[in-house]
Amino acid sequence: MIEFIKNLFSKPDDESNGSFIQNNDTIFVLKIVDKETGELVIGTLESSDNFWIFEYSEAFKQQQKYRRLTGFSDLNKVYKREVLWPFFKIRIPGLKQPLVQKILEEESIHKNDEVSLLKRFGRRSISNPYLLEVA
Repeated sequence: MIEFIKNLFSKPDDESNGSFIQNNDTIFVLKIVDKETGELVIGTLESSDNFWIFEYSEAFKQQQKYRRLTGFSDLNKVYKREVLWPFFKIRIPGLKQPLVQKILEEESIHKNDEVSLLKRFGRRSISNPYLLEVA
């Protein structure tokens, strides 16, 4: 039963994007909009020279209301790696879904182009309240 539930929420290996295509340098802004305090920029996600880079904003470092993101425990660290972190990758839907395949075909988006996939599908996620927008 546990395996069945895991499979509902995970993408099969053949859907993983593997190495992503670097189509250009892109900066995304991760933020939250709060009715009481307004908009807070949490940090930036950058795609540059075949690396992903995440860094918290100064405003986020100074606030006390929101917790650090899963996988990004050090507020002062600049995180850098070749593979997109699960926190952001979850924003890309399963690529075998018929509607997603239709969108990819109609908009000429390659399934390994994680930058374009995030631009197209990544603004909102059901897994957290944050918005991811192109800077």
